[in-house]
Amino acid sequence: MQFNSYAFILAFLPLTAAGYFLLCGSRLAAFSQLWMLLASLLFYSVWSPVYLPLMLGSIGFNFLIGRGIHARAGQSAARTLLIAGIAGNLLLLGYFKYADFFIGNLNAVMGGQLPLPHIILPLGISFFTFTQIAFLVDTFQRRASRPGFVNYALFVSYFPHLLSGPILHHGEMMPQFENAQNRRFDADNFARGLLLFALGLAKKAVLADSLAEIADAGFKQPGSAGFFDAWLIALAYALQLYFDFSGYTDMALGMSRMLNIRLPVNFDSPYRATSIQDFWRRWHITLSRFLRQYLYLPLGGNRASGIATARNLLLTFLLGGLWHGAGWTFIAWGALHGAAMVVHRAWCALKKPLPAWLAWLTTFVFVLVAWVFFRAASLADALALLGDMAGVRGFAAPATGLMSVLLIGLAFWLALSRVNTNALVEKPLTRGNAAMAIVALVAGLLSLGQTSPFIYFNF
Repeated sequence: MQFNSYAFILAFLPLTAAGYFLLCGSRLAAFSQLWMLLASLLFYSVWSPVYLPLMLGSIGFNFLIGRGIHARAGQSAARTLLIAGIAGNLLLLGYFKYADFFIGNLNAVMGGQLPLPHIILPLGISFFTFTQIAFLVDTFQRRASRPGFVNYALFVSYFPHLLSGPILHHGEMMPQFENAQNRRFDADNFARGLLLFALGLAKKAVLADSLAEIADAGFKQPGSAGFFDAWLIALAYALQLYFDFSGYTDMALGMSRMLNIRLPVNFDSPYRATSIQDFWRRWHITLSRFLRQYLYLPLGGNRASGIATARNLLLTFLLGGLWHGAGWTFIAWGALHGAAMVVHRAWCALKKPLPAWLAWLTTFVFVLVAWVFFRAASLADALALLGDMAGVRGFAAPATGLMSVLLIGLAFWLALSRVNTNALVEKPLTRGNAAMAIVALVAGLLSLGQTSPFIYFNF
């Protein structure tokens, strides 16, 4: 069951919301959180019933570790528990996500024949693992309260964010879950949430899935496209990825808003960025926040020498790349962004700002080129497509059809639009908003056809 499926949109979501608000308005209000927890677990089990015990075990483990840290605040034992908790989470993530990658590379280097376990990646493991690491650190630093088990389990498994984020902080969510006011149906929140959900659905079903056909065809045969077609392929993927992930996030924020819960914004028109630093303030904002708070700053951030700062940036982005996937392409992508951040800091030190248009163009072209590594099946495939983009196979007229070019152009224009969905949903509601929501919802439903997974489900 996916967000972009008829079963979810027409059955699961309305029944979950109706059950929640009916319980909230009855004598059984105390069970409303349990209802939401059970709905979230059902949502996950439909996807991956085999791994439901794994997620529950992870929740139980981190809940107990968090309790232990809280009870021993200020003692050395609290630090020991924190280290044990982080290690346990990373070992779990490492086994399921990276075992095949590391064993395969070890065999290649050592000439060994160790069998690959071929482990199926549990859905959402990267997100619920990072969420719980943040909870343990916040508990150790006395920034998190001591939750009950049901509320904690709901915080981790809350179905709008479970599979692809945003990555949540305990302090952002628990007060909202515990706020009695949020358990009353709010027509304004519901309308705004429905608008955001509908726009997200249209982003995914109408734009991202259509762009995927262009991008997938191009990446299946890297090294065979002319200059113009290669750039169109790369642009199609960059836009597909944005509207796919941004669409998921809009749907997550929208359905949560219907339930009176506000999730953190995760996108802010990233392709309008005028520097690589600006890009990471706009793209996957909650991941950037996590990496900064729990990795970059503990490494020393920019408090030390220029060389140390460069090292910290490179390490942060290398690990950020590896978080996205177990492959050299993701490591290369992370390394490119880390290097770009180092260059950006060095350029800022010169105090010679570029013209706004050139700063935007430089940033966008770099991000576009780096996405090739993110999407390609191998480093060789990435280099082959980059060769096409460099013109090694000539500059013939593009073979990409006119409708595909128009679709890419429309998506590009929308990605650069000054009014993004986050801003739009906070403006006063009008009849135009209602019409937009209806059109987006109908267009999304009519475009579903064969349901396609969200890209970030693979991470």
